[in-house]
Amino acid sequence: MTLPALPAPRWIDTPASLDELVRELSRHTRLAVDTESNSLYAYRERVCLIQISTTECDCLIDPLALDDLSPLGPVFSDAAREKVFHAAEYDLICLRRDFKFSVVNLFDTMQAARILGYTQVGLDSMLKEKSGIVLNKKYQKADWGQRPLSSEMLSYARLDTHHLLELRDCLAAELETRRLQALAEEEFLRLSRGNGSPKAELPAWQRVSSASKLDGRQLAILQELCNWREDRAALMDRPTFKVLDDRHLVLLAEDPPRTLDDLDRLNFTPRQVHLYGRQLLEAVARGKRSTPLERPRPARPPEVYLRRLDLLAEWRKSVAQKNKLESDIVLPKTWMQAIAEKNPCSLQELAPLMPDSPWRLEHYGRLILKELEKAAGKKRSGGRQ
Repeated sequence: MTLPALPAPRWIDTPASLDELVRELSRHTRLAVDTESNSLYAYRERVCLIQISTTECDCLIDPLALDDLSPLGPVFSDAAREKVFHAAEYDLICLRRDFKFSVVNLFDTMQAARILGYTQVGLDSMLKEKSGIVLNKKYQKADWGQRPLSSEMLSYARLDTHHLLELRDCLAAELETRRLQALAEEEFLRLSRGNGSPKAELPAWQRVSSASKLDGRQLAILQELCNWREDRAALMDRPTFKVLDDRHLVLLAEDPPRTLDDLDRLNFTPRQVHLYGRQLLEAVARGKRSTPLERPRPARPPEVYLRRLDLLAEWRKSVAQKNKLESDIVLPKTWMQAIAEKNPCSLQELAPLMPDSPWRLEHYGRLILKELEKAAGKKRSGGRQ
């Protein structure tokens, strides 16, 4: 599909232009929003661009040029104004992390597509299917922290929100036709209630998944290597994987080198040996002198809990397959775990474990209670609605 030429997007990089934009946005009840970050190019990721589209214009906000984005806060938290994202979860994390924004009244076009049973739910796939629009994803992994941004990058960024309101209306109509709008609203509310709360991160050495077979001494070496890598990445302002990847760290911990020649044997490049060789040997030596580590092993949950969880997981999978959905749409994993732990005996007890989810409670509540009955090995009352 050939698209008509679009007027240039508005570039917002001064307090005055931001205030003007906020006044203009107050006239609109729906906004399409996206963000671009520099996670592949910096040690500490940050939002480098915020795209907002209305039915009248596309705006690109430059957080790198603005010290204060707080005027946008009330726009995002205004319950009377719908904010349309595609795959909102990560954008919400970034907006909360960098600007303390809370997003209220959310419509997520990717979640809507998943609820409707679409299998290819990327923005490019959805626009191609619904509107025949082909997006060029060339700049998806570009360095959005560079300035100035090229005209091609600006065009790419604005198109991520330019068609989003139209896609939203298309999917909303499908949700209504299939009587799934209530489920979608529950899912949007669940996402916005989380508002991008990131999971607590483990220490760096515990996040190296390929290190599961290392012994205590090797884990101590790995810890020192990870600490070295974090310090080096911060100094260079680069992501840790661009300093040295996990595979190389595990190789060093498994077969600790004593000399620079040993690094050659472990397939390190001459450049890596030149840049980091002596520092790596020092980190390995510190690890050898350290107290051996033990990878934390959480206590095994009670068998009755695991039985309930297994039955709920199988039920969830069966319902999802029957309705051509993904399992987390039927019942989010955290809710499933809470239900298995609390073991409710009635709909009244189940409701708080599925907060603000009357559609799921009505359609799945009694079925969930039946699965819990199976786990208990006896019949129990499902309670009254």
